Amino acid sequence: MTTPAPSRPSERLDALGVVLPPVPTPLASYLPAVRDGDLVWTAGALPVRSGTLLATGKVGDTVTPEDAADLARVCTLNALAGAAALLPGGIDDVERVVKVVGFVAGTPEFTGQPAVVNGASTLLAEVFGEAGTHARSAVGVAALPLDAPVEVELVLRVR
Repeated sequence: MTTPAPSRPSERLDALGVVLPPVPTPLASYLPAVRDGDLVWTAGALPVRSGTLLATGKVGDTVTPEDAADLARVCTLNALAGAAALLPGGIDDVERVVKVVGFVAGTPEFTGQPAVVNGASTLLAEVFGEAGTHARSAVGVAALPLDAPVEVELVLRVR
């Protein structure tokens, strides 16, 4: 007899062996996430773990595209943590991922932004299933705060 697949986002995170981190402290004068009606908008989340930026530099130079995709996953977990902190049921109150915006600081010739932001998109599909599919922008930029290689923000529809 097979065990049924996890159905709630929190159960899917557990099955992946992933724990939402504490909400990162904002670097300036803003909130990690804001709820407006049935939408939550997150601030841009950096690849920070335990208060430490996990990498600096440009994708295509000191950061590989594969490492940057992993960092996008960390950014996404940080953004989800900010959103979950606003919701009485935490991450299980997320009904749909509406939009993902990923910013990738790369060398001038780097054009693989979509592959980097796939790190975020893949995680969201793993956690939310069909409700994790979303509209998305993958934007190349010259620099990000603290020389981070990637930043992710989310728009979520919630209960």
